[in-house]
Amino acid sequence: MESNRKERLVAIAACVNIGSSIIIVLLNKWIYTMYNFPNMTLTCIHFIVTSLGLLICRHMNVFQPKSLPFLSMLPLALSFCGFVVFTNLSLESNTVGTYQIVKTLTTPCIIVIQTYFYGRKFSFNVKLTLIPITIGVFLNSVYDIKFNFIGIAFATTGVIITSLYQVWVGEKQSELQVNSMQLLYYQAPLSAFLLLFIIPFFEPLDAFHGVFFNWPLEALAAVTLSACVAFSVNLSIFWIIGNTSPVTYNMIGHLKFCMTLLGGFLLFHDPIQPLQLLGICSTVAGVVAYTHIKREEIRLKSLPTSLVSVNSSYSKS
Repeated sequence: MESNRKERLVAIAACVNIGSSIIIVLLNKWIYTMYNFPNMTLTCIHFIVTSLGLLICRHMNVFQPKSLPFLSMLPLALSFCGFVVFTNLSLESNTVGTYQIVKTLTTPCIIVIQTYFYGRKFSFNVKLTLIPITIGVFLNSVYDIKFNFIGIAFATTGVIITSLYQVWVGEKQSELQVNSMQLLYYQAPLSAFLLLFIIPFFEPLDAFHGVFFNWPLEALAAVTLSACVAFSVNLSIFWIIGNTSPVTYNMIGHLKFCMTLLGGFLLFHDPIQPLQLLGICSTVAGVVAYTHIKREEIRLKSLPTSLVSVNSSYSKS
């Protein structure tokens, strides 16, 4: 009975995560396209709503907060601001397809960072999967009719900062012995606070389409919905990671990836070239191969040494 209940909750969390992850991309793109809403302001609103949501979760005992040193959190908060802002700028400047495809370069970038700066080792097979991912991103970007250098610059910067952020999150979670929710509980309000100081220098406050512009009600409703959906993405990710396997989480990720691409093409009528489609297929193949190889490596590591030797010998025969 208990296992059935848990399975239902996991299924609900997976559906919420898939739905909200797709909606947040398409909704943000809609907000930028239809209303030209300022990017950093939208990001700051997301952080504020996430902070409030986490405060509610704390009082509902969803997680237990842990005191964290301010100086340890500051670089993480800054990188959090950077990766969300530049990722949103990429979404604003590129088609949904290019935005989504370029994001897959985060994996190769993380591997480079961890290899050269943290001494991590990756197998030859894992490195091979980076080839179709990189080729796919190149083909999609170059043959995108709406290709623009500024958009690609934003996307590339976003990938680099996102990669650094993800590496640092892993390091901080290990160093401070906290989970993602405990980290986000301190990180989100600090990031919002930092953006409040930065916004006046980069975005108009009372000019046309500024922060205090007389926005139509539907724009404000879309922004509010976007912020709530962003929080649901974070909450559902936490639940899925805590209650399923990495394989399940990655499979959900692949599904979100493909459905977001499809949603972008259907909703915004982005044209797609044959070579661009080939690039998308190449990227998806590389991502799936990477996940499969990493899953097998994790599985083999969990086996007793004797069994690994037997499996290795069997595969060579």
